[in-house]
Amino acid sequence: MIQRDAILEVLEGYDSEKVKVGVLASHSALDVCDGAVEEGFRTITLCQAGREEPYVRYFKAVRDETGRLLKGVVDEAIVLKSFKEAITQEVQDTLRRKNVLFVPNRSFVSYVGLEEVEDSFLLPLVGSRNLLRSEERTEERGYYWILEKAGLPFPRLFKTPEEIDSLAIVKLPHKVKRLERGFFTAASQEEYEEKSEKLLDQGVITREDLDVARVERYILGPVFNFDFFYSPMEESGERLELLGIDWRFETSLDGHVRLPAEQQLTLMEEERYPEYVVCGHNSATLRESLLSKVFPLAEAYVKATQEHFPPGVIGPFTLQTCVDKDMDFYIYDVSPRIGGGTNVHMSLGHPYGNTLWRSRMSTGRRVALEIRRALERGQLDRIVT
Repeated sequence: MIQRDAILEVLEGYDSEKVKVGVLASHSALDVCDGAVEEGFRTITLCQAGREEPYVRYFKAVRDETGRLLKGVVDEAIVLKSFKEAITQEVQDTLRRKNVLFVPNRSFVSYVGLEEVEDSFLLPLVGSRNLLRSEERTEERGYYWILEKAGLPFPRLFKTPEEIDSLAIVKLPHKVKRLERGFFTAASQEEYEEKSEKLLDQGVITREDLDVARVERYILGPVFNFDFFYSPMEESGERLELLGIDWRFETSLDGHVRLPAEQQLTLMEEERYPEYVVCGHNSATLRESLLSKVFPLAEAYVKATQEHFPPGVIGPFTLQTCVDKDMDFYIYDVSPRIGGGTNVHMSLGHPYGNTLWRSRMSTGRRVALEIRRALERGQLDRIVT
């Protein structure tokens, strides 16, 4: 892990009047850039060739001769042959010369590599570098470990397929689309074995991934992804903020649920088992009487990260939950950085963030606002790792 002193040394070389916000051009990059320009920052995206056009063309920033933004959000797009080049010395030197504070997202960790982000990416990250590893389900001290230490509710674990005695979901990566899901459901050991063998034959999953997959109780209920923000600098109000809630569209699951049961039974064999690949998000709000159940979940998570992964979570994080018929929440995933669904709120702001800040407050803008406040107070060291 890159030591804190090394990051502080990089910050000492920055011109605080020319700080820029950088992000890998994927996932929630447009939200980050939109929020940054709202707070008056210039933006830089690291793009991969073949996937760069939204950033170099369609959302490119256009400014007048005074620098006033006329349209767009991406001031500069650096196009790389592959995202992995972000870790090269040349790219890092360029970003440091441009005084870039980098906002990590899931794509950054997935494409560049967790070890490289932890040990080699010598740029100030806005957020908690040492928590990024906790998102890996195969890690001993992953987010389930944190949830257990915090006493937080998560779905019951079936240690072996023999233990399955109710509807379960099997969590493992897709064989071909490695960053996506190869999830499937089963209500018994027999169904688990039947489905897994068919998915293996179809090339959807691998035996190696199946052997270390997490099998847990399937929670029947709606999904709510709570987009939180924790500010270590806040002095006049609560440090924990609920900015918004989102939920996701998944292929081909969403196609399945739109079909009557009789039509589902007519699908071809390779279409019978839905895939859970996230392809979009939508915004949601929560019944107000349930809000009092949600904040304690986030408070306990923050406290556990501070105890076990000091300095703890910084900035945006998302608790992904399901709520059952008894109105009990179960956390099934945690994003210790900006969530994947925050683009639904860019420009418009999050419903709860807007209410709290009396302004259009998306996650991207909240990150940029925290940077702005840290710069004004000379406290950048409190929000970067």
